[in-house]
Amino acid sequence: MDYLHTCVIGGGVVGLAIARELANFGRDVVVLDKELKYGQGVSSRNSEVIHAGIYYPKNSLKAEFCVRGKQLLYEYCKTHKVEYKRCGKLIVATEFVEEEELGTIKEKASANGVVDLEYWSTKKLKMEEPNVSATMALFSPSTGVVSSHDLMTAYLADLEALGGVFIGGSTVISVEPQRERFIVNCSLGGDAYCFECSVLINSAGLGAQAVAHNIAGLDQSAIPKLHYCKGNYFVLSGKPPFSRLIYPVPEQSGAGLGVHATIDIAGQIKFGPDVEYIEKENYEVSEYRLGEYYRAVRRYYPGLKGNQLTPGYAGIRPKLQGPSDSPKDYVIQTKEDHNLPGLVQLFGIESPGLTSSLAIAEHVRLAVTDVYL
Repeated sequence: MDYLHTCVIGGGVVGLAIARELANFGRDVVVLDKELKYGQGVSSRNSEVIHAGIYYPKNSLKAEFCVRGKQLLYEYCKTHKVEYKRCGKLIVATEFVEEEELGTIKEKASANGVVDLEYWSTKKLKMEEPNVSATMALFSPSTGVVSSHDLMTAYLADLEALGGVFIGGSTVISVEPQRERFIVNCSLGGDAYCFECSVLINSAGLGAQAVAHNIAGLDQSAIPKLHYCKGNYFVLSGKPPFSRLIYPVPEQSGAGLGVHATIDIAGQIKFGPDVEYIEKENYEVSEYRLGEYYRAVRRYYPGLKGNQLTPGYAGIRPKLQGPSDSPKDYVIQTKEDHNLPGLVQLFGIESPGLTSSLAIAEHVRLAVTDVYL
């Protein structure tokens, strides 16, 4: 039976970040993904925003990883020539009653160490973003956008330079913990393959719960329930009306940040995502929601014309909160949770997962450092 020191299940942006971090120890690291190519799941179907760390509860993993990850990510993009834009974003109040919420957001951001937010008056808005309609706004200068594909390509290049390997088309069937190792049974291109490893990282995104359920002897009640939460994106045709990201005041449920406007590296503006809980994995854009998009967007962009939005793509958040639940934080289980040294499981890694990827990788490295000694 083959022995591979470290196995990371999941070749998305977080899995690749973890793999390159662990490969720095000089041990062999392999990344398995059920898709043939890396980053085909959650990581390729998002807004590609580098978040500032504004909305998340103080001392939450989302807040901690986002603020730390933002700093690491900007530095990484500079040194590795990954294209990004530090364009900033505006959180806009479209009615006077929403202005109080901007104050709450600013306080929450400050508690997380994000102290660069500034209020913009209507006059300032008209000067800087004349197509935006709002009574007041908060400007976040440290928010930006990045090419998620280029970022993952850079992570993989680092991994391979350190001797690591990505293997696509590999599905984990079962895991058997034995003493200080894990026996991993998987299907590789339709053929059965089995190997042993000392460190096993479950970073499978939407598939993380399924992988966990296939780990023998693991307490099944400790695996958080997965909720599929789809977000649809619609693309704007015509000349971009904004130079910054435009966000409404977030939804009260905490499930999403509202239908916002983002600008990708190529300058294309898209609106989304919304919040649509679904039963099964489905990436078709819900075109019947187009009317809701027009109504939501016109609250802050009244100049939107009736034929300017076309279906773009859809992504699915691996949420731990159901439709009527309060917001849930990331769940990262280590040996303190399951008494299996070398096993780390990541659940509910949704936004700001891309921003947080390098910080999450640091956290995982510290969790398995004893296995590497």
